[in-house]
Amino acid sequence: MHVVVCIKQVPDSAQIRVHPVTNTIMRQGVPTIINPYDLFALEEALRLRDAHGGEVTVLTMGPPMAEDSLRKALTYGADRAILLTDRHFAGSDTLATSFALSQAIAKIGETFGAPDIVFTGKQTIDGDTAQVGPGIAKRLDLLQLTYVSKIASIDLEAREIKVDRRSEGGTQMLHGRLPCLITMLEGTNEIRRGSLDDALRAARSPIVKWSAADAGIEDLSKCGLRGSPTVVKRVFAPTARVEKAEQITTADKGLIDLADELIVEIFARQPALEQELAFDASA
Repeated sequence: MHVVVCIKQVPDSAQIRVHPVTNTIMRQGVPTIINPYDLFALEEALRLRDAHGGEVTVLTMGPPMAEDSLRKALTYGADRAILLTDRHFAGSDTLATSFALSQAIAKIGETFGAPDIVFTGKQTIDGDTAQVGPGIAKRLDLLQLTYVSKIASIDLEAREIKVDRRSEGGTQMLHGRLPCLITMLEGTNEIRRGSLDDALRAARSPIVKWSAADAGIEDLSKCGLRGSPTVVKRVFAPTARVEKAEQITTADKGLIDLADELIVEIFARQPALEQELAFDASA
């Protein structure tokens, strides 16, 4: 089987700062990492490859420095790494990004074989939109399985897959057909350490670099700023809350009486919450 994993190189969110005057993210001097959510997707792809054979191709779009994240993915055991890099991609929002990546995945299918599954993380830590994965699925006309917590089974001969998908009400068990696109949920697995052989291979393996032309992208108006209708008006850090947590003291009572008293105190401070809960209970 052939699995494609889309990853993104992002600034380490633990060290991101916001400029006090321009209110923009200060990326200078901030180390970059593989988007943490994408590591769950990569590990799941590697597990499928180990169980069923085949290849794992890792794809990213970004500046030349994004090659570092691809080599890191190779150290984990990925078979091939492709960097989609071109000045025409600068300033891409999620719409333009999904277009460029979908075109590159189609080119990967022509060059290395059609993918059975395309994996992405559920979202990225710099954008937090969770739109790119579904956007790719729509453009490639792939079955879309989002927020997947577990791949229950896969039958390559019957071209069928069963997954568990986390939803607000619990877990959904979905049965679909291949090929498909899966966005993996966090906490579903743990990325492997990678072997010494993989580390040595990653150091000497060439990274396939594609420009827009190499990826077969003809309509450049859908790329970069020209293909990005999203406008970011302002980026800012949330204002720190000035009020402190309040401690509610009660008399020494039984658990039921204590719970009742606490609920009364909470509703007294948040009357809208009481009305919302009463409405939900009557629905």
